[in-house]
Amino acid sequence: MDPVGVAAAPDAGPGPAWQSKCPWGAPNTTSISCSLADVMSEQLAKELQLEEENAAFPEVVAVAEGPFITGENIDTSSDLMLAQMLQMEFDREYDAQLRREEKKINGDSKVSISFENYRKVHPYDSDSSEDEVDWQDTRHDPYRADKPTTTPRKGFIGKGKDITTKHDEVVCGRKNTARMENFAPEFQVGDGIGMDLKLSNQVFNALKQHAYSEERRSARLHEKKEHSTAEKAVDPKTRLLLYKMVNAGMLETITGCISTGKESVVFHAYGGKSATEDKVIPPECAIKVFKTTLNEFKNRDKYIKDDYRFKDRFSKLNPRKIIRMWAEKEMHNLTRMQNAGIPCPQVVILKKHVLVMSFIGQDQVPAPKLKDVTLSSEDMKKAYYQILKMMQQLYKECNLVHADLSEYNMLWHDGKVWLIDVSQSVEPTHPHGLEFLFRDCRNVAQFFQKGGVAEALNERELFNAVSGLNITADNEVDFQAEIEALEKMNEDHVQNQGKKLPMFSSDGDPPIYDE
Repeated sequence: MDPVGVAAAPDAGPGPAWQSKCPWGAPNTTSISCSLADVMSEQLAKELQLEEENAAFPEVVAVAEGPFITGENIDTSSDLMLAQMLQMEFDREYDAQLRREEKKINGDSKVSISFENYRKVHPYDSDSSEDEVDWQDTRHDPYRADKPTTTPRKGFIGKGKDITTKHDEVVCGRKNTARMENFAPEFQVGDGIGMDLKLSNQVFNALKQHAYSEERRSARLHEKKEHSTAEKAVDPKTRLLLYKMVNAGMLETITGCISTGKESVVFHAYGGKSATEDKVIPPECAIKVFKTTLNEFKNRDKYIKDDYRFKDRFSKLNPRKIIRMWAEKEMHNLTRMQNAGIPCPQVVILKKHVLVMSFIGQDQVPAPKLKDVTLSSEDMKKAYYQILKMMQQLYKECNLVHADLSEYNMLWHDGKVWLIDVSQSVEPTHPHGLEFLFRDCRNVAQFFQKGGVAEALNERELFNAVSGLNITADNEVDFQAEIEALEKMNEDHVQNQGKKLPMFSSDGDPPIYDE
């Protein structure tokens, strides 16, 4: 197809002379002949546009560096804002002129000059806000000199009396102050902005050593907290055991902590359904979690390592095994007491160092301790005879000594006394069993004598009434000496014969005191 010529409209013809000079007259345009394909070509349009830009702005450099502030995003009703916008445009034009001059002067030369110091730095051209700029990013560092001086390889600067070495006190002090920024974030070094601080080497080394010590101690505490129970918290392994009990349906829900002690933490929970029909879970349960930190057990290992039931399994090098053995010991002691009919918590289940028992109390309120409850003289007398009978049953039928019996480990519920916390209970043939029994008798006798019970026996009479040994001694020193002699005799018998005595010899069964 032949190209079609495109021409402008023909002239209207010759007219008056004033029409050619009139600015409002129709302009005389000359027609340029080109093909339709050239008119529709995008490449030709781009080339024409570039030619026009190069002709209008030779050697132009891109000026726009940031977003242009217009009336669409800025309120231009203020004269101050309009003035700032105009000033910013003038500054940009000035910076563009400097860039053109740099390019013209430098050309292709390897050595170039810069007009960077003469440019206008407008505050609105900054991309980051003033709040995001830290003082360390500025040129004014308080820990550095205004004119930093570099130490040459020879190690000193200056001559004669003005010589300054790298060991100079001022230089080292400023360097030590700047090095404090490398300490751990947990170590608070303070804020020295605006102050020319200088730390001596001795002070800096002491702070550095202290920072490292604190960092290691923090790591140890964090690791210890993750792998041990502390106060009212439990470690992840204990938490997993509790979750499994709840998921299995054995426990309905765990409400919270009701008691904390030296060796354990007690939680309250509502019982669920048992997997077996022969086992009944009480509606309210007490979860005793033994602490896996042995800070409180340093002086209590004698309750296990000298107990004949756990002597062969005792390992002082494994804290976890000791705690599990402690929980197992309480479970066996509670089972003995329950079979003898002594009021005590009922064992539900034992999982490692978590012991689930029946709850002594009602509606999440634990029964008060004997030291916290106010009893009448009749109830106090009734409680005394009940405790005396329980101590005799514990000694004769259960073959146990409580070893920590006091008003703190006895609860008052439903008009009677309940014994708790029997994890440290030992057999009478324990190397220190009679000493523990005499200590229990002393605690019980002193409490009820202060409570006004006239029938309360003293510690020596109570010891003979419970054990039936009938030790005759005029004073407490001789009494304890005979107790130690009996324990020594039993210890020698165990070492020689390899087995313990069935029971200490006595003149007969102890009398059973009843109200």
